[in-house]
Amino acid sequence: MISLDDLRFIAALSRTGSLSAAARMLDVTPPALSMRLKKLEAVLGASLVIRDARQLRFTPEGEKLVHEAQSILSRVEGLADNLRRGDFAGPLKVVAPFGFGRVHVAPVIADFARRHPDVRATLDLSEAPWSNVVDADVVIHIGAVRDSSWVAHLLARNARWVCASPAYLKQHGTPAHPKELAGHHCLCVRENEEDVTLWRYKSSRASGRSETLRISPALTSNNGEVVRAWASAGLGVALRSEWDVAPAVKRGELRRLFSQYEFDGADILALVPVRRGVSARVSHFVETLKARFQPKPPWRLA
Repeated sequence: MISLDDLRFIAALSRTGSLSAAARMLDVTPPALSMRLKKLEAVLGASLVIRDARQLRFTPEGEKLVHEAQSILSRVEGLADNLRRGDFAGPLKVVAPFGFGRVHVAPVIADFARRHPDVRATLDLSEAPWSNVVDADVVIHIGAVRDSSWVAHLLARNARWVCASPAYLKQHGTPAHPKELAGHHCLCVRENEEDVTLWRYKSSRASGRSETLRISPALTSNNGEVVRAWASAGLGVALRSEWDVAPAVKRGELRRLFSQYEFDGADILALVPVRRGVSARVSHFVETLKARFQPKPPWRLA
């Protein structure tokens, strides 16, 4: 039988990406969590995670359990408020990245407001929506979060693709291996204080070895839409989120390179502050977001 503590453990493991970090979050020892994981896998009769030298990844069964755990915990958190009010009313402040927020979050808020007219929603768009001091009910964040003051709800897995325009590839040639990018014009986005000139990748085969590539950017911006536009205009090769470039690939404006390699992804999360009394409207809005992006996000080509 699966307990609420098991679900909290799986949710913490999904958020932190390691047993040691999840142990710190839950204030237990790593060996205790390792034993809990083994017992949970035995109860379910399935492997939930794959561990290698660099990271911990969930199996398809593990990802399904993460989704269910987050959904159940979200409903439990909002249960008291639901019983007290039985409706959705009051303020709802959402913070999201400019591009993703405009394209994918704003329509969800519009639909949510139509169905719940007593909710007073605010959407703030920012290049860096998440920080330790942000004042919001829900923060949409793309990438890893290492902060125990937030509960992370996975909205969608989000790969990163290397792309260039057909015109650029016709003029400069199509690289066959990531290391050949050293001879190409690379385009970078400065975001989330990441080392944007270090691109990590590995073969999509299960035994693929992780490698790194240090690129020298020809053009850099703090805005992802600008970098995508530069790539579409034939100015170089860009490493961008799947959600951002998949529509352009589908239209033929960009071509995806190195599909046989996996570059470090940046999952799309809904962050909720850790605090007592999560309101029904916040819990319901998070569930509405999940329904929008799961099981298949709107940008997924196949």
